[in-house]
Amino acid sequence: MTYVVTEACIRCKYTDCVSVCPVDCFKEGANMLVIDPDECIDCAVCVPECPVNAIVPEDELADAAWLELNTRYAKLWPEITAQIAPLADAEAWKDVTSKRDQLDPAPAAR
Repeated sequence: MTYVVTEACIRCKYTDCVSVCPVDCFKEGANMLVIDPDECIDCAVCVPECPVNAIVPEDELADAAWLELNTRYAKLWPEITAQIAPLADAEAWKDVTSKRDQLDPAPAAR
């Protein structure tokens, strides 16, 4: 089993989870993070760190498409290994639901 970043991360991109990951399995897109399922060791230390509850175990996904999305973008986006500031408007987006259409498929530009 792996952990998966879901829709709640979109337009927030809090990186508290990144700072505790012992294997650096997070990848960074323009407006969200994903977990590389091939790198995740299922330790779950990232789960309580996410302020928007965007990280869930694979077997608790309400929509299996999120596992596919994490798998796909983990191959395309760069690794992120240190905590950075969330997106400037993260607070405005953190309680918004149904924001899949806001996903930017571009990798992070830093």
